[in-house]
Amino acid sequence: MKVFIVAWRLLKDGLPTKPNLQRRGIAQVTNSMCVSGCGKDESAFHLFLHCHVFGALWQHIKSWIGVSGVEEKYVGEHFHQFIHYLGYSKARRSFLQLLWLFCVWLVWNERNNRLFNNIETPIEQLLDKVKFHSLWWLKANKTIFVYGYQSWWSNLLFCLSID
Repeated sequence: MKVFIVAWRLLKDGLPTKPNLQRRGIAQVTNSMCVSGCGKDESAFHLFLHCHVFGALWQHIKSWIGVSGVEEKYVGEHFHQFIHYLGYSKARRSFLQLLWLFCVWLVWNERNNRLFNNIETPIEQLLDKVKFHSLWWLKANKTIFVYGYQSWWSNLLFCLSID
């Protein structure tokens, strides 16, 4: 449920990013810079799509699933295009929606870990978390899923029978 709430708030530009907290008068923000150290102001748009650190996760995910796409201007566009990368079948959309939601959750948690706990996780480890947790979710929800980590890491579309 928490993942859906974060995603919904992201799509509505309602996440408590530094500019949103400042605009609402909740907090006086003295440093509005992105926690990645990229030198840009933090916004949901920047944080999730265009930050060279956090936004890079999407490029790694696209590479992993074997798709390419245009860069979106809005988070809502990104969501829509991402879940339709592999076509319009229900199974494909459902899986890509799961990936998108999990990536959003990871980026938001990583942002908060960097901001509040001073802990940084390399983008490669975030990608591994996406791969591991998506495989774990499939194994937990699918009665028979015979593929292991190596197959999943190298060719998930084959494992899902949607290639």
